[in-house]
Amino acid sequence: MFRNLKEDLDAVMARDPAARSRAEVFFLYSGFKAVRAHRKANWFFRHNLKFIARWISQRSRRKTGIEIHPGAKIGRGLFIDHGMGVVIGETTEIGDNCTLYQNVTLGGTGKDVGKRHPTLGDNVLVGAGAKVLGPFTVGDNARVAAGAVVLDAVPPDATAVGVPARIVKIGGARVGCASEQLDQIHVADPVSMELCRLRGQLERLQAQVDTLQKG
Repeated sequence: MFRNLKEDLDAVMARDPAARSRAEVFFLYSGFKAVRAHRKANWFFRHNLKFIARWISQRSRRKTGIEIHPGAKIGRGLFIDHGMGVVIGETTEIGDNCTLYQNVTLGGTGKDVGKRHPTLGDNVLVGAGAKVLGPFTVGDNARVAAGAVVLDAVPPDATAVGVPARIVKIGGARVGCASEQLDQIHVADPVSMELCRLRGQLERLQAQVDTLQKG
């Protein structure tokens, strides 16, 4: 228990430049409180004390604005920054050292049974307002840009952007006209990427027309 507590505190201190001390995180950070409450609720859920588990999770929701179903599986060092409006579904699985920003939804589509929610690998970052919906996997070290709606699997080391989300970067290599760096703001717009592709095609066609006219 104390090892998990230290890891959760260390995750916030390492990833939030605004955090001044562990005491501040422990007493004042809603994301930290929601994760701690979930670890208690999940223990009761796994021991078939589901009413108590749900009571803990709903109480935490009222206090923090973060809703985590007690059945969700969460690894070490989850950091929920700001956190208001975050929703994590029952069959969600989250690996180690992941980061979620405000208004993130790890939810279902309503069409699946059994495993209904996404699985996040290790070191995954999900930007503010992003929705990851369905029983697929977001691979290790992947990045989901702010506002993206992810409906399909994301490979490891990839960056997903847009509505619906598309992969713009894998393993450091750009795809199309993708941005080089993800910081939730400076990411490629899928519409701009498509316009870039069409502009290049138009220029090639224009060059062919000019050649024919000269001939």
